[in-house]
Amino acid sequence: MNTSTPSKTKTAFQNDVQDGLSSFPKYLYSKYIYDEKGDKLFQDIMALPEYYLTKCEFEIISEHTQEIAALFSENAASFDLIELGAGDGKKTKVLLKHLADENFNFVYKPIDISQNAIDLLTENLSSELPKVTVDAEKGEYFEVLERLQTFNKRKKVILLLGSNIGNLLHHRAIDFLTKLKDTMGEQDQLFIGFDQKKDPQTILDAYNDATGVTAAFNKNLLHRINTEMGGNFNVEKFKHWEVYDPESGTAKSYLVATEAMSVTIEALDLTVTFDAWETIHTEISQKYTDKVVAWLADSAGLTIETSFEDGKGYYKNYVFRRK
Repeated sequence: MNTSTPSKTKTAFQNDVQDGLSSFPKYLYSKYIYDEKGDKLFQDIMALPEYYLTKCEFEIISEHTQEIAALFSENAASFDLIELGAGDGKKTKVLLKHLADENFNFVYKPIDISQNAIDLLTENLSSELPKVTVDAEKGEYFEVLERLQTFNKRKKVILLLGSNIGNLLHHRAIDFLTKLKDTMGEQDQLFIGFDQKKDPQTILDAYNDATGVTAAFNKNLLHRINTEMGGNFNVEKFKHWEVYDPESGTAKSYLVATEAMSVTIEALDLTVTFDAWETIHTEISQKYTDKVVAWLADSAGLTIETSFEDGKGYYKNYVFRRK
C-alpha cells in the first residue's frame, strides 16, 4: 500500500516519481538516470565491448561524413544543426570537425536534459573545435519541440542519435515524430538513428553487461531519489533485470526488489511498499526493421530520403523530410 500527502510545489522529477511509484505495476522514467554520476556511467556503458550501438553509429558517421555533410548543406547557404539528447557529442564531433574544416556556415545547437552534459560538451567544443559556433540549451525533447517552431529563418537539420527514439513505444514515437515534422519546413531534414533487430542474445548482452556497469546505471535512479528527495531505498536489495522480446523488438529494463520492504521518500511524504520480487519498470529500448521505420515515418507525415548502415547491418541512420 502507498500513502502520500500532496505537496504544494513539486518538481517534474518529484511528480513523476510519486506517480510512478504509486502505480501498479510501478515504473520510473529513464530520463532521470542522468545526472553527473549517470552521465559518467553512460559513457562507461558506451565503451563496453557488449554495447555495440555507439560503435556502429560512430562507424556510420565516420565512413559517410562527406556524404552526410553534403546532404545537410543541400540547397542551403547556411543551416542550424540541432541535436536532441546531445550527451558527450563523441559521434557528432566527427561531423562538426568536417563541417568546420570545410567552412560550412552553420550553428550547432546541442540540447540535453542533463545540465552537466551540456556544460561539459560546450566546454570541450570550445577547446577542441573553436571554429564551431555553439548555442546549447538544457531541456526535454517535448519542451524543445515548441522552441524549434521559431527556428524558421534558415534550414534546420535535426539530429537524434544513439537510437534514443527507441525509448518510446511506437504510438509515442509516432506522436514525437509528428511533432518534429510540424516544426520542419520543406527543406529541413531529420537524421535519426534506429537500432535494428538482430540476434536476441547480442541485444540482451548490450543491456546486461557482465561487469555490472548497466546495473549501476539503472540503479542510479534510486540513488538520485535517496540523495535529492530524502529516500531510504536500500539500493543493493534491488536487482537489475533485462528482457528482450524478439517478436515486438522491445528490450525492457527493470529493478526487481529481492525481498519485501517499505521505502519512505521524505520530500514527497510518501511511503511505498514492495512485495518480494516486485518490479520497477525503468526503460524500453525498441529495435526496428526497415518496414517498421517506414511505417512510423509514413504515420508521422515523413518520407525517407536515404539511410546509412554499419558494416554488420546492426544499426541504421535514416534521413527524413516532410511529405
